[in-house]
Amino acid sequence: MYRGRLAAFLLGSAMAVVPPLTTTSHAQEAQGTSTELDTISVEGERGEAGTGPVNGYVATQTTTGMKTDVPIVEIPQSISVIGRDEIDDRKALKLDEALRYTAGVLSAPFGGPDPDTDWFFIRGFQATQTGVFLDNLSLYSYGFGGFQVDPFLLERIEVLKGPASVLYGGSNPGGIVNMISKRPQDGRLRYVETGINNFGNGYFEFDIGDSFGGLTPEKGVVGKAPAAPADPYWAYRITGRIAGGGQETDYSEDFRGVIMPQVTYRPNDQNELTVYAVFAAMDQVNIGGGFLPYYGTVKNASFGKIPRDAYFGEPDLDNSRYTQAMIGYEFEHVFENDWTFDSSARYGHLDKREIGPYPWGYCNPNPQVPNECLSGGNPKPMPLDNPANLLYRIGFEGNSVVDSFSTDNHFGKEFSTGAIDHDLLIGVDYTLYHLSNVQASGGGTPISATDPIYGVPQGPTFIYMDQMLTQQRVGGYVQDQMRFGGGWILTLNGRYDYVDTDSESPPQYTFSPNYKSNDSATTGRAGLAYEFANGLTPYVSVSSFFNPVIGTTVTNEGLEPEKGYQYEAGLKYQPTFMDALFTASVFQITKQNVLVSDPSPPFLSSQIGEVRSSGLELEAKANITRNFRVLGSLTILDMEITEDLDEAVIGKFPMLVPDVTASAWANYKFDQGPLKDVSLGAGVRYIGSSWIDNANTAQVPSVTLFDAAIRYERETWGVALNVNNVFDKVYVSGCQGLTSCGYGDSRTITLSAHYKW
Repeated sequence: MYRGRLAAFLLGSAMAVVPPLTTTSHAQEAQGTSTELDTISVEGERGEAGTGPVNGYVATQTTTGMKTDVPIVEIPQSISVIGRDEIDDRKALKLDEALRYTAGVLSAPFGGPDPDTDWFFIRGFQATQTGVFLDNLSLYSYGFGGFQVDPFLLERIEVLKGPASVLYGGSNPGGIVNMISKRPQDGRLRYVETGINNFGNGYFEFDIGDSFGGLTPEKGVVGKAPAAPADPYWAYRITGRIAGGGQETDYSEDFRGVIMPQVTYRPNDQNELTVYAVFAAMDQVNIGGGFLPYYGTVKNASFGKIPRDAYFGEPDLDNSRYTQAMIGYEFEHVFENDWTFDSSARYGHLDKREIGPYPWGYCNPNPQVPNECLSGGNPKPMPLDNPANLLYRIGFEGNSVVDSFSTDNHFGKEFSTGAIDHDLLIGVDYTLYHLSNVQASGGGTPISATDPIYGVPQGPTFIYMDQMLTQQRVGGYVQDQMRFGGGWILTLNGRYDYVDTDSESPPQYTFSPNYKSNDSATTGRAGLAYEFANGLTPYVSVSSFFNPVIGTTVTNEGLEPEKGYQYEAGLKYQPTFMDALFTASVFQITKQNVLVSDPSPPFLSSQIGEVRSSGLELEAKANITRNFRVLGSLTILDMEITEDLDEAVIGKFPMLVPDVTASAWANYKFDQGPLKDVSLGAGVRYIGSSWIDNANTAQVPSVTLFDAAIRYERETWGVALNVNNVFDKVYVSGCQGLTSCGYGDSRTITLSAHYKW
């Protein structure tokens, strides 16, 4: 069904005829005392702004971590930037795929085949729900109410390591992922690409834009010297993608599409406005490969291993679909006194529905009826007395409808007081998140792990949650970055937040929290760095955070926000003799008010938990030559549960998170000889062992994976072949107990072709 629609669309798109185009490029003003030749070969090529295209693999500017466009080396925290070239070279089709080679980040810990959600941990803490931002505005989610952004819409993906509350409000303590959208460019843009993988999942994508008028960067831009009189400047861009087909597990398939139109208007050198919208939809048969037992995936069960491509849902019942829309703007104004005002806002709507059974351990066999489960029987970790190898299944239905609104408004000014240069920022932001959340569950019929039979009628589901959740956050912040003494950089931040949460639910639904609460928090960051002339910048920083938590105590009062602090020290090196950025950092994060469960009856919860994460991160990115790009990363974590109701887990390493991860990738393009215009890419990823529970009773073993790419590119067209998990290694990404493990991605081969004019 999906494959036929996609094939027709791809055939039609391939027949489209489009006019030729001229392209333009512009250089950024050179900095420092480099020679003219150096400026042309490095800075002149880059032309980089904090939200613009990245030159190769090496970004030097960012807005993440400061909310202003500043050099990465001046920010007193570790930051990783994945630019468009990296995303394309590795053919990352999901956000968590794009993060695979990033220091401090664990992507897809619950298994690879999960097309409707992007999962990742940063510095050992789950960041999927409270650590995702789009263009510096929150994409907060709760439960199943989360937005998903296609990487093709993005110019860059930026990861700020460590607490970000001082700038963004309540968020994950390990760090945030800030996705930066593509924006209209100067000059005409015409790009189309199509591709298909070995599972029969194909796609077509396009990126079209143009600009008109006289206020181009060569004539004047916002914040620069006034331009000569000219016509107002207009630019537009329309970016879209449609994809669908089979997935790596049996019976699974999807069909999805997204489009993002936008317009930029610059009437003069003091004002600029960009208006954009994003519309996306997905319809899929749920993907298998997850929620599988430890014995049968990591370890052999009595029958061996469960096949990685096995499907344990119901093909005629399973469905997951969503529609989402976002509309927003970005505005900048420069006053005559050199103050700047930046304002951005975005409204989002999401409607997401899911239905279908999923496995949860093995059956508790019924001794009276062979090969059947006891009604309501508890799942078993191993099929000890289960001759049919039956998996227990849970029936599930969910409907999440989200309306969200975020806005950020700040004033900035650069000035001097004596020998100190200041870059001051004062702002206020606001976020509204409203979720209608209905969930139902029931006992699904069992299914054989070795010989699944589909079409058996499923039992009824019963609503256990019917929640109307509204959370509003408002925060005011101040930031001053001071430069003095020939190389010293002192960064001071302060912020105050107020959070109001209202959860309404009918009393019969015991799993729906029904309460009202409000919280406030003050957070701060202080960082000190020294920028040497040779490109070395050592730094130290301390920062605090808070992270609001949805739920109630035993007395039906709202839970307190998680709070804590981080110490970080590091070294950033941007050498003067090559286009590269090296970062080394050590850190310690203490997370308090962690929600924990009492291991004994009556199984109540409290917030006395504490987790400490200490670690070392190394990351290097270099454009060694115009044709040779490399990157590498290493993360070593030492995590510890320091407080908990269960004394057996105190001193243990938290589950799911590996203690060591490492990766490296290299890409080389030949510009002469028989391989002229051919590019070769190769990468290796190491994921260390992880625990399946906080008691550290069993482990998921480490794994080493290899990726590769080969491309042939001419001026206007190119073809590429990408292979992830080259040797088709069968491995488990992670487990949450003995009954919920997920297989990692199998070998994925993607053949693609693009054309630009």
